[in-house]
Amino acid sequence: MSTPAKRHDGPVTAADMPAQGPRLFDSAEQLRALVGEELGTTRWVEITQERIDLFARATGDYQWIHTDPERASRESPYGGTIAHGYLTLGLTPALIAEVMGFRNLRMGVNYGLNKVRFNGPVPVGSRIRARVSLVGVRQIAEAVRVVTQIRIEREGVAKPCCVAESVSLYYL
Repeated sequence: MSTPAKRHDGPVTAADMPAQGPRLFDSAEQLRALVGEELGTTRWVEITQERIDLFARATGDYQWIHTDPERASRESPYGGTIAHGYLTLGLTPALIAEVMGFRNLRMGVNYGLNKVRFNGPVPVGSRIRARVSLVGVRQIAEAVRVVTQIRIEREGVAKPCCVAESVSLYYL
């Protein structure tokens, strides 16, 4: 078993990436050959109260279940604060980039989501990671449209806390 990468709430740097790094592709054709396969698993990311509070400040969602540790420890069925579902979802673009990418990429755009389910809470102090599988690849005009399934796993819990199907456009 590999040692987890350093954990922090700052930007993802090369030191935070899994040892193997992302799988890099040169074309849609190379990636298309892997449709239906798992591309990889990311590093573990700790969900801290600071990260939750920063997300609350950015979005204006200050619901006590996320931002009031004292009240959450008294009243929440989870025994403390939990991450916003959209915080968990918001981490997916960076997590996908840990698993796959294109050489000579000019630009990547989040195009949308086909499906999202929040299957379980992410309590403060949890560590999560993404398991990324390739669902579809299609060349459209100047871009490659890539659909991935992201299963967000919480360390020590069998059921994923979030499952999403993400659609991205990559301009090569």
